[in-house]
Amino acid sequence: MPAATKKRALDLSEFPPGTVTEYTRLLCLACIFDLFTKQLRLAPRTAYSEIKRHAPTVAELTAPAPVRPYFDSDEKHPRCPYCDAAKRWHARFDTYRIEGVKAADAPRRALVKSLPKAEDQFLVIEVRATRRAVFFEWLDALGRTLDFDDEAWLIQATRAYLERFEPKTDWAEVCDGVRAVRRSQRLAEGWERDGARLFLAPPLYHDALLVQYLVSRSHAHGGLTMEGRLTLHELVRRLRHSGYLAAHGITEGDQFEALEKLIEDLTGGDAPVKLYHIVDRRDFLDKVKTVYAHYAT
Repeated sequence: MPAATKKRALDLSEFPPGTVTEYTRLLCLACIFDLFTKQLRLAPRTAYSEIKRHAPTVAELTAPAPVRPYFDSDEKHPRCPYCDAAKRWHARFDTYRIEGVKAADAPRRALVKSLPKAEDQFLVIEVRATRRAVFFEWLDALGRTLDFDDEAWLIQATRAYLERFEPKTDWAEVCDGVRAVRRSQRLAEGWERDGARLFLAPPLYHDALLVQYLVSRSHAHGGLTMEGRLTLHELVRRLRHSGYLAAHGITEGDQFEALEKLIEDLTGGDAPVKLYHIVDRRDFLDKVKTVYAHYAT
């Protein structure tokens, strides 16, 4: 789930929008201490020494479905879903996933250099992924932030894609006050702002249309786009008529094959990309000490 605002949050202002994804996951220390002290029969001090060295995996911190003793909660005073322990027994892990793109390299190196090194307060974990996998993880995260009952989501989704497409542009400023996104009849590439309207060149416009379809589609009703709700057949027909498919070298008549090739071009397919996960263990280290003091008395 998205990380909550907190006093000790890292400064991510130097990163281009769309290059950092934040996660928060809770860990029930009551579950862990009970495992070590009651089932494994370790002394509280030994359990404390073992637990504070815990280095979670990326999957444990970012997977859609948490596994015990990890859990997610948006409540102010959550209870552990496994043992019903109160908030004081919960440790928070904040994870920042930074995509290994050129625009994020300099701020990432500066951030890592600035992190305190004592007690392994922060972990930096590198993993390899494909651009396609990263894109769909981004798309899934984007979908969870959008209100599909409010038409403003179309502009929000378009802006989010433009931030990935052209990260050096200040899209917050460009899109401020924009009420409509239109396909330009005169631009061959790029974009321009005219009053409350943002005009996109046809290739960029149709990229945004495809993103909107993918983030909102359902098997029963198709996807919502700036051109209305479209089934896959209707989407492919429009893209073919506009010349978008031909521009991508797609001549296949099968709509599913056409969509697959469009996704390959849009995402980068199986091209490798590095992901850097910065894991904040500070709350965990603080809470482990507090819980140990309870078990030691």
